[in-house]
This record gives sequence, C-alpha cells and structure tokens, in this order.
Amino acid sequence: MLEELKDEETVNKVGGRFKLSTLIQKRLVQLNQGSRALVNVDTHDKMSIVLQEIMQDKIILNMDNEVEQVQEMDLDATIAAAESETPDLDASDL
Repeated sequence: MLEELKDEETVNKVGGRFKLSTLIQKRLVQLNQGSRALVNVDTHDKMSIVLQEIMQDKIILNMDNEVEQVQEMDLDATIAAAESETPDLDASDL
C-alpha cells in the first residue's frame, strides 16, 4: 500500500507530493463520511481504496483543490467533442 506513495509515477500522476497528500486527505474524509468507493477491492482499508482510486484514474484534484470523480467517456465521443470546439484555422490566422 505505502509503496504507491514512494512511486514517482503516482506522485507525478497528480502533480506532486503536496497535491497527492491533499487528494488523499480529502478523499479519506469523503469515505469516512459515507461516500462509496469507486473501485472494487478486497479490503476495508480506506487508504488502500484511495490509492487504488488514484492509480485507476478514478479521482483527481481539480483546480479548486477539490476531489473530482473522473467520468469515463467514450473515446470517440471525446475526440468528436474536442474537434467540434476547435476552430478551423488557415495560414492567415497565424
């Protein structure tokens, strides 16, 4: 469990040790207040649950430093939405 905290990939995934610490703390509070786990694990250890949620990209720390659940979207729908928001540019626009 604590090995994930030493792994630089985990630290970099959330943007640094401070953000990782903040994300873990805030998510632990949510779980202690009755929020359901977003991963299926064979443990009641809330720290393990939070770390698995982070490793499986289920939660992030948003710009307001609040825990946000990552919504799983269809990749094709995501690409289509991004393309529809991108204006067509030509050389004169540069």
